Amino acid sequence: MSQDRGIGAIALPGPPEGGLRPKRTAVQNLMNFFRTKPLGTFGAFVAVILVFVAVFANVLDTHDPYQIRPETSTGNKVDVFASPDPQFWLGTDHLGRDVYSRLVHGARISLYVGLMSSFIGCTIGMMVGVASVHFGGITDLSVQRVIDGMMAFPSLILAIAIMAALGSSLNNVVIALSIIYIPSTARILRSQALAIKETDYVLAARSVGAGDWRIIIRHMIPNCFALFIVSVTIHLGGAIIAEASLSFLGVGTPPNVPSWGGMLTGASASSIKLAPWVAIFPGLAIVVVVFAWNLLGDALRDVLDPRLRGTG
Repeated sequence: MSQDRGIGAIALPGPPEGGLRPKRTAVQNLMNFFRTKPLGTFGAFVAVILVFVAVFANVLDTHDPYQIRPETSTGNKVDVFASPDPQFWLGTDHLGRDVYSRLVHGARISLYVGLMSSFIGCTIGMMVGVASVHFGGITDLSVQRVIDGMMAFPSLILAIAIMAALGSSLNNVVIALSIIYIPSTARILRSQALAIKETDYVLAARSVGAGDWRIIIRHMIPNCFALFIVSVTIHLGGAIIAEASLSFLGVGTPPNVPSWGGMLTGASASSIKLAPWVAIFPGLAIVVVVFAWNLLGDALRDVLDPRLRGTG
């Protein structure tokens, strides 16, 4: 009988110490993201390439992106609309400027405008949305009516109006796009802050006499940070399109600045049939980069939003 009990007593593996699974390291979380989010991995890969090209643009270019070449060294052939060759990898535009070099330096402009405008606009929007919820009452009502008024205007029209008032420059593009991203971010973060406001740790902080801004900065904003990162990532792709649209319309970056939208403006004024590469490569760069940033933003939303964790 004792032998039977000895045979039947199988030692089962017990739970980890403390009854909890060991916490994943940052590397394990990153590898799990790559394994479960292939589209997000593609977006992150393109984002890394864009950052690399923007940082090392001076090393990767083959010509001066601002240099106009009316003639070759022999003086007999004009380098306008030169087709792609070993000298000009992606051809030249209507002023004889190297398309490849301008495309590489345009990545720096697009990344700068996208990062700065999305980060500044989303940061201000997060502060406005969270503070509006915390103070509530007439403050929340007044802020939301202002946001409704800003959202009533189409974003591109509002950006054009701001650029018309400020003037054409790279920093003014950042200011204009930051302003148009404030209301949408404030509305999104407000919905998150409404749930956080009623949590136990916020009520406990208020009961022990914590100040308003301490509650906002120490308790509410950190718990909205995941949604803030997703908003920045998604708005970054929109900022690249908006900058290209403003430059295409002639109210964005100055014409001599190598931006992807400005390159399309030069292509629209020329014959596409004569030099299709002038429009194809900048347009393809905009499509791929914006698509990749949107994929990365969707993947980060799935990973960072607790309500979407574990979904397919």
